[in-house]
Amino acid sequence: MLRGNVNDLIAFLTVARERSFTKAAAQLGVSQSALSHTLRGLEERLGVRLLTRTTRSVAPTHAGERLLQTAGPRLAEIEAELYGLSEFREKPAGTIRITAGDHPTETVLWPKLRKFLPGYPDIKVEIGLDQSLTNIVEQRFDAGVRLGEQVAKDMIAVRISSDVRFAVVGAPSYFANRPRPRTPQDLLGHTCINLRLPTYGGLYAWEFERDGHELAVRVEGQLVFNGIFQILNAAVDGFGLAHVPEDMALPHIASGHLERVLEDWCPSWTGYHLYYPSRRQSSAAFNLVVDALRHRS
Repeated sequence: MLRGNVNDLIAFLTVARERSFTKAAAQLGVSQSALSHTLRGLEERLGVRLLTRTTRSVAPTHAGERLLQTAGPRLAEIEAELYGLSEFREKPAGTIRITAGDHPTETVLWPKLRKFLPGYPDIKVEIGLDQSLTNIVEQRFDAGVRLGEQVAKDMIAVRISSDVRFAVVGAPSYFANRPRPRTPQDLLGHTCINLRLPTYGGLYAWEFERDGHELAVRVEGQLVFNGIFQILNAAVDGFGLAHVPEDMALPHIASGHLERVLEDWCPSWTGYHLYYPSRRQSSAAFNLVVDALRHRS
Protein backbone atom coordinates (compact mmCIF):
# COMPACT_ATOMS: atom_id res chain seq x y z
CA MET A 1 0.00 0.00 0.00
CA LEU A 2 2.81 2.41 0.87
CA ARG A 3 4.56 1.90 -2.46
CA GLY A 4 1.51 3.03 -4.40
CA ASN A 5 0.85 6.00 -2.15
CA VAL A 6 4.15 7.91 -2.29
CA ASN A 7 3.31 10.02 -5.33
CA ASP A 8 -0.22 10.56 -4.02
CA LEU A 9 1.24 11.63 -0.68
CA ILE A 10 3.46 14.18 -2.42
CA ALA A 11 0.38 15.47 -4.24
CA PHE A 12 -1.51 15.84 -0.95
CA LEU A 13 1.37 17.61 0.79
CA THR A 14 1.68 20.08 -2.09
CA VAL A 15 -2.04 20.93 -2.05
CA ALA A 16 -2.08 21.19 1.75
CA ARG A 17 0.90 23.56 1.80
CA GLU A 18 -0.30 25.73 -1.07
CA ARG A 19 -3.97 25.71 0.05
CA SER A 20 -4.79 25.69 -3.65
CA PHE A 21 -5.30 23.05 -6.35
CA THR A 22 -4.33 25.61 -9.00
CA LYS A 23 -0.95 26.42 -7.44
CA ALA A 24 -0.24 22.80 -6.53
CA ALA A 25 -1.07 21.56 -10.03
CA ALA A 26 1.28 24.14 -11.55
CA GLN A 27 4.04 23.14 -9.14
CA LEU A 28 3.60 19.43 -9.85
CA GLY A 29 3.16 19.86 -13.59
CA VAL A 30 -0.26 18.15 -13.80
CA SER A 31 -3.80 19.27 -14.56
CA GLN A 32 -6.14 20.34 -11.75
CA SER A 33 -8.62 17.60 -12.66
CA ALA A 34 -5.90 14.92 -12.51
CA LEU A 35 -4.70 16.24 -9.17
CA SER A 36 -8.23 16.29 -7.75
CA HIS A 37 -8.75 12.71 -8.93
CA THR A 38 -5.49 11.65 -7.29
CA LEU A 39 -6.48 13.18 -3.95
CA ARG A 40 -9.93 11.57 -4.01
CA GLY A 41 -8.34 8.21 -4.70
CA LEU A 42 -5.95 8.64 -1.77
CA GLU A 43 -8.80 9.57 0.57
CA GLU A 44 -10.82 6.54 -0.57
CA ARG A 45 -7.93 4.15 0.02
CA LEU A 46 -7.24 5.60 3.48
CA GLY A 47 -10.92 5.86 4.35
CA VAL A 48 -10.29 9.36 5.73
CA ARG A 49 -11.10 12.80 4.37
CA LEU A 50 -7.86 14.78 4.17
CA LEU A 51 -9.04 18.04 2.59
CA THR A 52 -12.01 20.33 3.02
CA ARG A 53 -12.94 21.79 -0.35
CA THR A 54 -15.10 24.81 -1.07
CA THR A 55 -15.62 26.81 -4.25
CA ARG A 56 -13.03 29.34 -3.08
CA SER A 57 -10.53 27.48 -0.94
CA VAL A 58 -9.07 24.17 0.17
CA ALA A 59 -7.71 23.35 3.61
CA PRO A 60 -6.57 20.19 5.42
CA THR A 61 -8.97 18.51 7.82
CA HIS A 62 -7.77 17.51 11.30
CA ALA A 63 -6.58 14.23 9.83
CA GLY A 64 -4.98 16.05 6.92
CA GLU A 65 -3.20 18.49 9.22
CA ARG A 66 -1.79 15.58 11.22
CA LEU A 67 -0.52 13.94 8.04
CA LEU A 68 0.97 17.24 6.87
CA GLN A 69 2.84 17.78 10.15
CA THR A 70 4.12 14.21 10.50
CA ALA A 71 4.70 12.93 6.97
CA GLY A 72 5.85 16.22 5.45
CA PRO A 73 9.13 16.59 7.38
CA ARG A 74 9.91 12.87 7.05
CA LEU A 75 9.43 12.91 3.31
CA ALA A 76 11.63 16.01 3.09
CA GLU A 77 14.37 14.15 4.99
CA ILE A 78 14.12 11.18 2.61
CA GLU A 79 14.33 13.50 -0.39
CA ALA A 80 17.38 15.20 1.12
CA GLU A 81 19.11 11.84 1.66
CA LEU A 82 18.41 10.74 -1.91
CA TYR A 83 19.54 14.14 -3.15
CA GLY A 84 22.76 13.76 -1.17
CA LEU A 85 23.68 10.65 -3.17
CA SER A 86 24.61 12.90 -6.08
CA GLU A 87 27.97 13.49 -4.39
CA PHE A 88 28.97 9.98 -5.47
CA ARG A 89 28.65 10.88 -9.13
CA GLU A 90 31.81 11.64 -11.05
CA LYS A 91 30.60 15.18 -11.64
CA PRO A 92 28.60 17.22 -9.09
CA ALA A 93 25.01 17.45 -10.25
CA GLY A 94 21.55 18.39 -9.08
CA THR A 95 19.14 21.29 -8.76
CA ILE A 96 19.63 23.86 -6.00
CA ARG A 97 16.52 25.92 -5.15
CA ILE A 98 17.11 29.30 -3.48
CA THR A 99 14.58 31.92 -2.41
CA ALA A 100 15.77 35.53 -2.33
CA GLY A 101 14.65 39.11 -2.80
CA ASP A 102 15.26 40.99 -6.03
CA HIS A 103 18.11 43.13 -4.67
CA PRO A 104 20.37 40.29 -3.39
CA THR A 105 19.55 38.28 -6.50
CA GLU A 106 20.65 41.10 -8.80
CA THR A 107 23.66 42.33 -6.82
CA VAL A 108 25.00 39.20 -5.08
CA LEU A 109 23.65 35.89 -6.37
CA TRP A 110 23.75 36.44 -10.11
CA PRO A 111 27.19 38.16 -10.31
CA LYS A 112 28.69 35.15 -8.50
CA LEU A 113 26.65 32.42 -10.18
CA ARG A 114 27.38 33.64 -13.70
CA LYS A 115 31.06 33.02 -13.00
CA PHE A 116 30.49 29.69 -11.24
CA LEU A 117 27.90 27.88 -13.37
CA PRO A 118 29.84 27.56 -16.67
CA GLY A 119 32.30 25.28 -14.89
CA TYR A 120 29.56 22.94 -13.61
CA PRO A 121 27.06 22.27 -16.42
CA ASP A 122 25.33 19.50 -14.44
CA ILE A 123 24.42 21.82 -11.55
CA LYS A 124 21.14 23.66 -11.99
CA VAL A 125 20.08 26.64 -9.87
CA GLU A 126 16.50 27.82 -9.46
CA ILE A 127 15.99 31.20 -7.80
CA GLY A 128 12.55 32.15 -6.54
CA LEU A 129 12.16 35.92 -6.23
CA ASP A 130 10.28 36.68 -3.03
CA GLN A 131 10.47 39.58 -0.56
CA SER A 132 8.78 37.56 2.20
CA LEU A 133 10.46 35.67 5.03
CA THR A 134 9.87 32.33 3.34
CA ASN A 135 9.81 29.10 5.34
CA ILE A 136 12.31 27.23 3.21
CA VAL A 137 11.50 23.85 4.75
CA GLU A 138 7.77 24.08 4.07
CA GLN A 139 8.29 25.53 0.59
CA ARG A 140 10.98 22.93 -0.21
CA PHE A 141 13.77 25.36 -0.96
CA ASP A 142 17.34 24.25 -0.31
CA ALA A 143 18.36 27.66 1.01
CA GLY A 144 17.22 31.25 1.37
CA VAL A 145 18.82 34.68 1.48
CA ARG A 146 18.17 37.28 4.20
CA LEU A 147 19.98 40.08 5.96
CA GLY A 148 21.99 38.73 8.88
CA GLU A 149 19.60 40.08 11.54
CA GLN A 150 16.67 38.16 10.00
CA VAL A 151 18.15 34.65 9.99
CA ALA A 152 16.55 32.25 12.48
CA LYS A 153 18.89 30.92 15.16
CA ASP A 154 18.29 27.27 14.23
CA MET A 155 19.65 27.80 10.72
CA ILE A 156 23.19 27.60 9.39
CA ALA A 157 24.05 31.04 7.99
CA VAL A 158 26.84 31.79 5.51
CA ARG A 159 27.67 35.43 4.82
CA ILE A 160 27.52 36.17 1.10
CA SER A 161 27.89 39.96 0.97
CA SER A 162 29.47 42.92 2.67
CA ASP A 163 27.37 45.11 4.98
CA VAL A 164 24.29 46.66 3.40
CA ARG A 165 23.36 50.30 3.99
CA PHE A 166 20.14 51.99 2.93
CA ALA A 167 19.59 55.51 1.60
CA VAL A 168 16.60 57.86 1.46
CA VAL A 169 16.53 59.59 -1.92
CA GLY A 170 14.35 61.79 -4.08
CA ALA A 171 14.58 63.47 -7.48
CA PRO A 172 15.52 67.16 -7.78
CA SER A 173 12.06 67.77 -9.27
CA TYR A 174 10.48 66.36 -6.11
CA PHE A 175 12.47 68.69 -3.87
CA ALA A 176 11.83 71.74 -6.07
CA ASN A 177 8.85 72.88 -3.98
CA ARG A 178 9.38 70.86 -0.81
CA PRO A 179 11.73 71.20 2.18
CA ARG A 180 14.20 68.38 2.73
CA PRO A 181 13.45 66.20 5.76
CA ARG A 182 15.93 66.68 8.60
CA THR A 183 14.64 63.90 10.87
CA PRO A 184 12.80 60.65 10.14
CA GLN A 185 9.64 62.14 11.68
CA ASP A 186 9.66 64.78 8.93
CA LEU A 187 8.86 61.99 6.45
CA LEU A 188 5.26 62.06 7.68
CA GLY A 189 4.85 65.29 5.74
CA HIS A 190 6.30 63.85 2.53
CA THR A 191 5.10 61.66 -0.32
CA CYS A 192 6.95 58.35 -0.03
CA ILE A 193 7.01 55.21 -2.18
CA ASN A 194 6.10 52.14 -0.15
CA LEU A 195 7.20 48.52 -0.27
CA ARG A 196 4.55 45.83 0.22
CA LEU A 197 5.71 42.90 2.35
CA PRO A 198 4.01 39.67 1.23
CA THR A 199 4.69 37.82 4.49
CA TYR A 200 1.94 39.60 6.41
CA GLY A 201 0.57 41.84 3.66
CA GLY A 202 1.67 45.03 5.41
CA LEU A 203 3.86 47.90 4.29
CA TYR A 204 7.51 48.06 5.25
CA ALA A 205 8.22 50.60 8.02
CA TRP A 206 11.35 52.59 7.17
CA GLU A 207 14.03 51.84 9.76
CA PHE A 208 16.53 54.36 11.07
CA GLU A 209 19.18 54.57 13.79
CA ARG A 210 21.44 57.28 15.19
CA ASP A 211 23.45 57.39 18.41
CA GLY A 212 21.90 54.10 19.52
CA HIS A 213 18.37 55.43 19.02
CA GLU A 214 16.28 53.21 16.71
CA LEU A 215 13.19 54.49 14.95
CA ALA A 216 10.68 52.97 12.51
CA VAL A 217 8.46 55.29 10.47
CA ARG A 218 5.34 54.22 8.57
CA VAL A 219 5.22 56.52 5.59
CA GLU A 220 2.43 57.44 3.18
CA GLY A 221 2.36 58.02 -0.54
CA GLN A 222 0.63 57.46 -3.86
CA LEU A 223 2.59 54.38 -4.92
CA VAL A 224 3.17 50.91 -3.49
CA PHE A 225 5.37 48.24 -5.10
CA ASN A 226 6.54 44.79 -4.05
CA GLY A 227 9.86 45.19 -5.84
CA ILE A 228 12.74 47.45 -4.83
CA PHE A 229 13.87 48.29 -8.39
CA GLN A 230 10.42 49.65 -9.27
CA ILE A 231 10.56 51.85 -6.18
CA LEU A 232 13.90 53.27 -7.29
CA ASN A 233 12.62 53.97 -10.81
CA ALA A 234 9.58 55.79 -9.43
CA ALA A 235 11.83 57.95 -7.25
CA VAL A 236 14.00 58.85 -10.24
CA ASP A 237 10.82 59.88 -12.06
CA GLY A 238 9.96 62.28 -9.22
CA PHE A 239 7.01 60.43 -7.65
CA GLY A 240 8.31 60.63 -4.09
CA LEU A 241 11.01 59.62 -1.65
CA ALA A 242 12.42 56.10 -1.69
CA HIS A 243 14.19 54.00 0.94
CA VAL A 244 16.50 51.71 -1.04
CA PRO A 245 19.87 49.96 -0.71
CA GLU A 246 22.66 52.49 -1.02
CA ASP A 247 24.48 50.69 -3.85
CA MET A 248 21.39 51.04 -6.05
CA ALA A 249 21.06 54.77 -5.39
CA LEU A 250 24.70 55.88 -5.66
CA PRO A 251 24.94 55.90 -9.50
CA HIS A 252 21.80 58.05 -9.70
CA ILE A 253 23.11 60.36 -7.00
CA ALA A 254 26.38 60.73 -8.87
CA SER A 255 24.55 61.56 -12.11
CA GLY A 256 22.34 64.12 -10.37
CA HIS A 257 19.09 62.22 -10.96
CA LEU A 258 18.62 61.66 -7.23
CA GLU A 259 19.48 63.59 -4.09
CA ARG A 260 20.11 62.00 -0.70
CA VAL A 261 18.60 63.02 2.65
CA LEU A 262 18.79 61.71 6.24
CA GLU A 263 22.19 60.15 5.54
CA ASP A 264 23.25 60.35 9.19
CA TRP A 265 20.14 58.34 10.17
CA CYS A 266 20.82 55.38 7.85
CA PRO A 267 22.75 52.53 9.52
CA SER A 268 24.54 49.58 7.97
CA TRP A 269 23.05 46.09 8.23
CA THR A 270 25.03 42.88 8.64
CA GLY A 271 24.99 41.92 4.97
CA TYR A 272 23.13 39.14 3.18
CA HIS A 273 23.44 35.56 4.39
CA LEU A 274 22.61 32.28 2.72
CA TYR A 275 20.79 30.13 5.28
CA TYR A 276 19.65 26.52 5.35
CA PRO A 277 18.54 23.93 7.97
CA SER A 278 21.28 22.57 10.20
CA ARG A 279 20.06 19.02 9.63
CA ARG A 280 20.17 19.30 5.86
CA GLN A 281 22.07 16.54 4.08
CA SER A 282 24.45 18.57 1.93
CA SER A 283 25.34 17.27 -1.53
CA ALA A 284 28.56 18.02 -3.34
CA ALA A 285 26.63 20.33 -5.69
CA PHE A 286 25.09 22.25 -2.80
CA ASN A 287 28.45 22.64 -1.06
CA LEU A 288 30.01 23.99 -4.24
CA VAL A 289 27.22 26.56 -4.66
CA VAL A 290 27.57 27.67 -1.04
CA ASP A 291 31.32 28.08 -1.44
CA ALA A 292 30.87 30.04 -4.68
CA LEU A 293 28.46 32.44 -2.95
CA ARG A 294 30.51 32.83 0.24
CA HIS A 295 31.66 36.40 0.96
CA ARG A 296 35.41 36.88 0.92
CA SER A 297 36.57 40.22 2.24
